[in-house]
Amino acid sequence: MDLLTNEAEEIIAYQEMITRLRYRIEEILKNYRPVMNGEIYLSGEDVCGLLHISKRTLQQYRDDNILPYIQIGGKIIYKESDILTILEENYISNIKHCL
Repeated sequence: MDLLTNEAEEIIAYQEMITRLRYRIEEILKNYRPVMNGEIYLSGEDVCGLLHISKRTLQQYRDDNILPYIQIGGKIIYKESDILTILEENYISNIKHCL
């Protein structure tokens, strides 16, 4: 029976595989959004990134009742489907402007 050390090719290959798996898992977790009753909920930061807006603009959209939201305690979350619906409802096609 051979003694395996950290310098053994077999061990090095396993360590590299574990490192790649860990990196991939971290990437998945970074973008993971849990589903609750078939609905994905987004944080304010997620919505700002999605819409390319500032936190202040997001606050204004809430104040103006443009975006629906859920407030539980001090935490505000948004249904992803609500955001997509608002985007669809406010879509302006270039075809309409050309006519």
